[in-house]
Amino acid sequence: MLTRDRAINTLAGEHFDLVVIGGGITGAGVALDAASRGFSVALVEKADFASGTSSRSSKLVHGGLRYLQRFDLGLVREALRERQLMVKLAPHLVRPLPMVVPAFDGARPDRLVGIGLNMYDVMAAPSLRARRQARRATPEAPDTDWSPARHRVISGDEVLELVPSLAERRPTGGYLFYDCQTDDARLVLTVLSEAERFGAICANRLLVTDLARGEDGRAAGVTVLDCEREVEFTVRAANVVNATGVWADRIRPGELHTEAELPIIAPSRGTHLVLSPGDLPLRAGAIVPAGEGRSIFALPWLGHSLIGTTDNNYEGDIDHVRPADADIEYLLSAVNRFFATDLGTSDVTGAFAGVRPLISNGDSRKSVDISRKAELYETSSGLITITGGKLTTWRRMAKLAVDRLVERDGRQAPCRTHQIPLGQPLDPADLAPVDGVSESSHQALASRYGHAAAQLLDAARADSELAEPILDGLPDLLAEAPFAARHEQARSVGDVLLRRTRLGLVEGSRLCAHDDDAPARVARAMAPALGWDERRVALEVRRFDDEASAEGIAPVRRHAPAPVRGSRPLRLSV
Repeated sequence: MLTRDRAINTLAGEHFDLVVIGGGITGAGVALDAASRGFSVALVEKADFASGTSSRSSKLVHGGLRYLQRFDLGLVREALRERQLMVKLAPHLVRPLPMVVPAFDGARPDRLVGIGLNMYDVMAAPSLRARRQARRATPEAPDTDWSPARHRVISGDEVLELVPSLAERRPTGGYLFYDCQTDDARLVLTVLSEAERFGAICANRLLVTDLARGEDGRAAGVTVLDCEREVEFTVRAANVVNATGVWADRIRPGELHTEAELPIIAPSRGTHLVLSPGDLPLRAGAIVPAGEGRSIFALPWLGHSLIGTTDNNYEGDIDHVRPADADIEYLLSAVNRFFATDLGTSDVTGAFAGVRPLISNGDSRKSVDISRKAELYETSSGLITITGGKLTTWRRMAKLAVDRLVERDGRQAPCRTHQIPLGQPLDPADLAPVDGVSESSHQALASRYGHAAAQLLDAARADSELAEPILDGLPDLLAEAPFAARHEQARSVGDVLLRRTRLGLVEGSRLCAHDDDAPARVARAMAPALGWDERRVALEVRRFDDEASAEGIAPVRRHAPAPVRGSRPLRLSV
């Protein structure tokens, strides 16, 4: 990506066809879609890219079995098509994940679940046109679309091989099916990078304070506050898309609610916790009953076990969403009942929560019952707002918004994002060895960065300190910190630990321990790229501690940090 300084100079000095507000997955998708159709595009984000909902998901790219229960067949079918496409476009970031529904005590797997999985299989099946193309494929021009195997019944031994943590329960059988998994924040950064490749200009820590108006009263760009320099300027553009998710009705709220009749955005908190693989070993995902007809997931992710999610109405501060103690207890109780374990809060290595932008009609339904469909609104100023939806369908949401722009401008510019690869995959075996860097680090870097992993390892080869892991026993390298600062607009320790790597989510308790120096080592590694002196390094470490406390990533903390004098308030966004 462009450096932040270069991006801001361009944003302040040029006129664009479109400015996108929001640097989460939807905003990134709109920027890529519009730029690839020939629009000149600016994108502004008030905090860090993906710092809100787009980094706090369940990490699944899936159709959503539970939506079948509500007969939301259109949403499931659309999501399954997007799942197939994402595996094709970003195979290093979106990977098939086996999922298990176990049965116990000699019982046959539940027939209703089997019926649901049959429907899932049918809707995931390639279209007739795709099957014809596959039949015409040759070794020289293979068909590369991924399509999952149909679900099947497996034995108790096969269940245990995939979910070893069920050993105490002695499963007697189960269903095996497939969905997909991703690193959500890395997906956002990759989409943004592709948008830049098509000419988009993106910058973070730019807070939109108002719409700029033309002589005709219509939106002509946005006024933004540079949160680092405390300076305002205008990004001039012919069109404005509001893709801020759960924050959507904070941009011109009166206009949205009175003109577009925007229904209430009903935030729903989803809490996740992370456990050590030694406490809950998983080779596949498992669907875990959680009571009251609800289920949660237990998933292997980044060498840990990810548990989630809750789905509760939320009325608190949407800028700082902490995992609720009651939610953590709810998840642990479900895990302990299902796996016959005795895990407590002290066993949780990390936790995180985010809020989903669900569209409510003002009724009293629980958030779990509200649709995940995307909604598009347009007001008299010309502002287009896209919100709702889910991670899996980000590309379709972006297309919906850009199609409206194309229609409004009278252009002939069809969507191309179904054909645009997201990053460049790399075989870890093709990475040249570096002294002190493990094979697991090569695999992690190839999955996270694709071909750019080679550039990152060059830095580790040149400086042996950068070849060290950020946390002992884990594959994330210190070299990722200066790389993020130079090439991905990382501006804080939290940007690196929470979104460029995901150590803040999977090992939050360890990072927040008073005897761990990882945040300080990350800050010192970033310092040359950002011009920090030792005093600034110490300040940035304290700011990370404040951010970690505000976000509740460490359910068990060994100390409570004092506030940093003179530090700016945290601004977190979509």
